[in-house]
Formats: sequence, structure tokens, C-alpha cells
Amino acid sequence: MGNEKIYGNTPCYLGGEKVSLKDTSFKDKDVLVYGVPWEGAVTWGDYTGCELGPKAIRINSARYSGYLPELNHIDVLSHYKFGDLGDVDVVPADTVETMNRIEDFAKKVWSTEKFPVAFGGDHGITYPIVKALSEEVDGKVGIIHLDAHYDNYPDYDGDLYARSTPFHRIYESESVRNESIVHMGIHGPRNQPETGKYAKEVGATTISVREIRQAGNQLTELAKQAYAIASNETDAVYLSICSDVLDFAFNPGGPVDGNGLTSYELLELVHEFAKLGIRGMDYVEVYPQQDPNDNSSHFVTYAVLYALAGKILGDQNK
Repeated sequence: MGNEKIYGNTPCYLGGEKVSLKDTSFKDKDVLVYGVPWEGAVTWGDYTGCELGPKAIRINSARYSGYLPELNHIDVLSHYKFGDLGDVDVVPADTVETMNRIEDFAKKVWSTEKFPVAFGGDHGITYPIVKALSEEVDGKVGIIHLDAHYDNYPDYDGDLYARSTPFHRIYESESVRNESIVHMGIHGPRNQPETGKYAKEVGATTISVREIRQAGNQLTELAKQAYAIASNETDAVYLSICSDVLDFAFNPGGPVDGNGLTSYELLELVHEFAKLGIRGMDYVEVYPQQDPNDNSSHFVTYAVLYALAGKILGDQNK
């Protein structure tokens, strides 16, 4: 355990075992990790490379245990067994085929009833993952979306599945309850007026970074309010995290957005959401090429462990 490779020099995430959906190797696992090494057509100048995110996240996870002394000494790895499914077989330059492949893969993952964690890749991967979840549950899906941006443009130069569009596609889904979508941490002038307008028109809730900051010591209460919205009249809540919800001081390997969350604020929110109950999660938009110290890809493991520590508490309280 811990010595298997996904490919090349890439180890299984957090010392987990390499597993497959084609056999029974995943059945004794609690958490299934998979990568989606996809970057679509939307790039900004030379700011590119998030298809390398899953590889960097896995490599840097080798540094960590599951022990969190600040969370009442909980050891995540003593509670949950990890299985690493490897990566979705994407097709460069073929967005539609890749979206179909992500959806097909995610359907199989959801059907295992394990807790899935997906690593992007760009934020376009969230739509097919959520679409697959909506077909798995017998009811509606709610979403907590932690991001600097709404990512809800109708298209990008005709591309319906660009990283700036997934939530517009999700708005159009009959299986997602739009009133149970929470765009949280939204901030900054890289948003456009129409994006906030779209969110309001469909009934989604916006909780800006300013509202989070003003919550101060009541951050847990704000998280409970957001979760109450996402879980209202839904049968599953999904958590999607874009790295740029963090201030660029905490996210050197992500899109350049200032005035974002601190690492503490993001981890506290993630921990609370998972404690209340999420069906799965993704973490997207990590750009290793922009980050020589790999700070951002290291931080992903903190977020995953805080989520799973929350899930442990939630499971114990059921």
C-alpha cells in the first residue's frame, strides 16, 4: 500500500490503493479518488496547465498523513480507506466527447455509493459529474459552489462546455433545483454584470466574500445557512471548489484573484458542509506550471482531509 503508481512517477492519492471499477477492488474502500486532466479551449494568455493538476495533487499528497491535531486529533486514514481510480480518459481538443466520457465515468463512480473526490482540470468537469449524480439520485440535487466567479456564461465563443459555463448548463438541468444552488465566495471584477443577473434570474443564492468575511466568528452559522439552502427539497448536496475562491496570497497556483478567502476560512466552510452532509466533491483549477513551490496543489489535500474529518463527525451523529 502506498507504493502503487497511477502512471509514471505518480503515486496513488494519500497512499491509497489503485482500484478499478471493472472489478471488485474498490468494494472495501470508503473514498474513491479520480482525476480529470482536462483543460478546454478557454485560456487567458499563457495562463494554462490545469490538466496537470491531478498529477501534482497526487504527488504532493505523499507528504501527508490523515492526522489533524487541530480537529480534536482526528485521524482520517484510521476511519476511511482510499481507493484511487486513476484518471478519466479525456480526448484533447474534443470537448463533447470528453464531457460524455466524464459523465459515463462519474455514473459508475456514483453507483458504487462510495464518497467520490474528483480533481480537475478546469471547472467544466463539474457539469458532467453533477449530471451523472442527478441521474443516480431519486430526486433533485443541490450544489454549494465555492468560487470567485459564477462560471455561468451561456457559452464561450460557441463552446457550451468551457470552464466559464458549467453552471449555465447546470441551471438548464431539470434534475438540479436552481433555488438550491449556492454560489459562495463570489468576488472581484473578473465577473461580469450578466453573470450575477443569470444567477438571480434562476433563483440561485449568492453569498459574497464580503458576507463571509463579515460573518467573522459566526462562520459556522453562515455555513449552516448555506447548507440549509442547498439541502432544501433536494436528495443530495454536491460541493464544488474552484481554487480561486482563495485570495491569490493563499493560491499562487490558481487564477489571479485578490480579496478572496483565507485558507482558514475555506477549510472551516468545507469542514462544516461535510459534517452536515455532502454526497461528493471536486476541487478544480490548480495550475502547477504557475506555482514552482506547488503550494496550491499541496493545499488540496488539506481541503480533502478537512472535508472527510467533517464527514466522520456527520456519520457519527447520524
